[in-house]
Amino acid sequence: MEKCFNIAGPCFPDEHYMLPALERLPGIMRIVEQRSYFVLHAARQSGKTTALKALVREINAKGEMSALYFTVETVQRFTDPRDGIPKIVESMRNAVLRHPIFKDLVRDPDSPIPALLPPPPGLDVKALLSLMSEKSEKPLAVFFDEVDCLSDDTLVTFLRQLRDGYITRDTSPFPTSIALVGMRDIRDYKARIRPDGQTLGDASPFNIIKRDLTMPNFGRDDVARLYAQHTEATGQVFCDGVVDRVYEYTRGQPWLVNALAEECVEVIHAYRYDEPITVDDIATAKEKIIRARGTHVDSLMERLKEPRVRRVVEPVILGKERGAPTNDDDYRYVLDLGILRENEAHVLVPGNPMYAEIMLRYLSNDEQQRFYAKYGTPFWLKPDGSLDMPALMAEFQRFWRENSGADHEVYGYNEATPHLVLMGYLQRVVNGGGRIAREMALGSKRLDLCVEFGKFRYAVELKMKRNFSPTESPAQLVGYLDHLKLPEGWMAIFDDDASKSWDEKIYTRDEIVDGKTIHFIGL
Repeated sequence: MEKCFNIAGPCFPDEHYMLPALERLPGIMRIVEQRSYFVLHAARQSGKTTALKALVREINAKGEMSALYFTVETVQRFTDPRDGIPKIVESMRNAVLRHPIFKDLVRDPDSPIPALLPPPPGLDVKALLSLMSEKSEKPLAVFFDEVDCLSDDTLVTFLRQLRDGYITRDTSPFPTSIALVGMRDIRDYKARIRPDGQTLGDASPFNIIKRDLTMPNFGRDDVARLYAQHTEATGQVFCDGVVDRVYEYTRGQPWLVNALAEECVEVIHAYRYDEPITVDDIATAKEKIIRARGTHVDSLMERLKEPRVRRVVEPVILGKERGAPTNDDDYRYVLDLGILRENEAHVLVPGNPMYAEIMLRYLSNDEQQRFYAKYGTPFWLKPDGSLDMPALMAEFQRFWRENSGADHEVYGYNEATPHLVLMGYLQRVVNGGGRIAREMALGSKRLDLCVEFGKFRYAVELKMKRNFSPTESPAQLVGYLDHLKLPEGWMAIFDDDASKSWDEKIYTRDEIVDGKTIHFIGL
């Protein structure tokens, strides 16, 4: 069977190119063998389920313990434990019936397990785990996937039953190791219990967890190893620079790494393995993936609507100081989702450049549609194929003056709305002929854009008037221009002072600063 790059569900060694799943979780087997309970959390489609299934296979192959994998994803909508716990038991029972380590038990006419569906009244997770542990000839490890789908009292009851079984396992059979797996770490389960912040009290189930593990992204060499498997299998070559560009775009996010390769192999080159995959192919694939809005991208965009995500993301868009302290649950939650990350300087930035593109394009998409409807003829194109930036900015000033009302609220990102509207405007301009590179980082109090159109590049800095410094702000843009090796740039300054008239806010002036021409655009 010919293998492929996987972008749908867990990876299987016989079907997909993949790296050894457990090498990303060093020491996890030791934790299981120590009979410990632990949490494994990581962003969506980062390899958690693949690693879990590999762990189950390895444990069962060694033969010293037995391991079972369960998913509770189907229990997501059951918040009342009177409904939710029986659904968990039902899901577990179905998995047990299919699992080879219990096949003899299932065939035994006197076994209680086949009679567990429908669950008899009062049977709960603890009772079933105790029964399974009693009947298993070996110590039993159980891994629950998608646990963060549970919420409210179903989550409370589930966790309490695990704790009750844990603390009495010296006198009553119970799994020797249990893992709770999902996108969020254990502290965020507390935030999921009840909206009013009610806690579990003194008998907290969280104090039985020995380790809180996460799945790291691929490193640059991991990307190279993964792609080399395809080259070895088919002879198709990835040109010099491809691996570096993929890592630059994705920061090693596994789904994105696979998706870029899959797009190049199966769509751009249509399985023509004699054609090498180039850096330009990767750039084309990136754009198509962002625009296609597949499941992974849609899931990320839906998260941006959540108030707790907006609270942390909006300051990054604006370049402001942190909107939440680093020990805040919302802050950790956004990092767990992979939307943002802390860079080497411990500054909060987008998880990777592709996520940055996705976030800002999504949030400015409605504005793009406004401009599609308004401007049929591309007045911004000059005969040499460059952009008429003065005309573009003058037209945006007119638009902003006429339309900057409350109707421009973008999914609650009120403070970032001016930035998002201008980005939507510029995105409309470059679609089909260029791209926008965006630089976001906390503490800078600005958002830097590089508009690329054909062979031309234009630096634009977005800033709020209250954060504008006559000396520091131009110097920041000059530094950006030096980085891009450009002679001129545009600084768009939004003034939200309601006491000022539009005649005071709208202006255009040019200054030479350290040999660079800066076009100041008042808005």
